[in-house]
Amino acid sequence: MSKIKNTIEQINNNGKKALSVFLTSGFPTIDKFLDNTNRIIEAGADLIELGMPFSDPLADGGVIQQSSQIALQNGITQKQTFQFAEQIKKHNKTPLILMGYANTILQYGKNQFEQDAINAGVDGLIIPDVPLEEFDDFFFPFSTKLDKILLTTPTSSKNRIIELDQKSEGFLYCVSVSGTTGVRDGFDTKVTQNLETTYKTLSKNKMLVGFGISTPDNIKQLSPFADGFIVGSAVIKSLQSESIDETVNLIKSLKHACEV
Repeated sequence: MSKIKNTIEQINNNGKKALSVFLTSGFPTIDKFLDNTNRIIEAGADLIELGMPFSDPLADGGVIQQSSQIALQNGITQKQTFQFAEQIKKHNKTPLILMGYANTILQYGKNQFEQDAINAGVDGLIIPDVPLEEFDDFFFPFSTKLDKILLTTPTSSKNRIIELDQKSEGFLYCVSVSGTTGVRDGFDTKVTQNLETTYKTLSKNKMLVGFGISTPDNIKQLSPFADGFIVGSAVIKSLQSESIDETVNLIKSLKHACEV
């Protein structure tokens, strides 16, 4: 069993939901990134999604797009992102997922990317611009050492959700709303009904919900329809405008909501 799936199952078996936190590599500064990440893990992050900065992150909202831009201006490179991953894994048992875009992998070289990711201790990949139809071709000849996590959206049909569930490894990433990532106040009945339908359709994977998850109330509202939650924009926004102490407090409050 994958380390990612095993971690989520252990948390669920204790009656809790998993908390996955997205962080843009090298943001807000390269010097502070590792210390910030370690503090966020200590505050309660069960999984870390390490964003690979890219110049045109289509699936990301303005907050994460800006963080990617700042990280690139800071001089972050893919090699440094792998070095960050290695350092994170040296000090934590937390599963680590790289999230980014196909072009980053192609530019780096697929074989070299996979080898460097495995050597750094990476557990999985989320590449949202690789659709199901191109999955096998893109990830050939990747090994099974890295979980490849796929995304379902509000427009996915039941048959497609079943296909995505069978192909995905680690968990299935359920996009809560159409559009890009970002902070939202709440979710309407249409969203909760769609999540419930998707949740009941899965037979292989645990389901983590992302896009718009930013407050403890969001988690409490959607908790019946998920095995865990992915928080990105709210954390990035906090890191940009607040001290790390405020971000730690945010993580603690989100973690608490996952446990009640």
